[in-house]
Amino acid sequence: MTSPSAASAVTALAPETLRTWIDQHQDLVVIDVRSAAEFESMHIRGSYNVPLPLLSEHADELAARLGSRVVLVCQSGARAEQARQRLGKSGIDGAYVLTGGAPGFAATGGDVVRGKSRWDLERQVRLVAGSLVVLGLAGGKFVSPKIRLLAGAIGTGLTFSAATNTCAMGQAISAMPWNKAAKEPTRESAILTLPVAGARATGNGEAKAS
Repeated sequence: MTSPSAASAVTALAPETLRTWIDQHQDLVVIDVRSAAEFESMHIRGSYNVPLPLLSEHADELAARLGSRVVLVCQSGARAEQARQRLGKSGIDGAYVLTGGAPGFAATGGDVVRGKSRWDLERQVRLVAGSLVVLGLAGGKFVSPKIRLLAGAIGTGLTFSAATNTCAMGQAISAMPWNKAAKEPTRESAILTLPVAGARATGNGEAKAS
């Protein structure tokens, strides 16, 4: 189990450890960096939704409000790690990345809030990328060999995505109408409503969750 006083070099946090910290009402803030629609579908009770693009844009302002115990959550850990690196540049060196993301926390019996069921963004990216590759290969065989370039372009894009730990396709898909929540977070609603470090009370987490 990860100790609350672990060195800042330790960034991975087991969901069981987070459950213990929450049950013990320890002073921490859980930030979910997924899209608002993903957060709306299912999130850890008491967590705050600050989507990765919003966090990246206002990282310095966000870091100024955070305390020493920050847990970053996404679907699998990839976006949370991007958020950790971005906050690290703004002075938050000890942020944790939740192993397994929100689904992993729920699988261990953690307290989550469930809403409208949706495919998570990473699953949608896999579907779109796979479909385009199949389309390119089939089109190259039955229509024109040039269409095979589509499969190559998708492969190149996925390789670049892995190398840079970014995902342009995911950002594009997140802007689709079906990936929009009823209330999209803004700087005012997502960042300025965060309690300032030192003034935070870990009481009823439902007041935190949007």
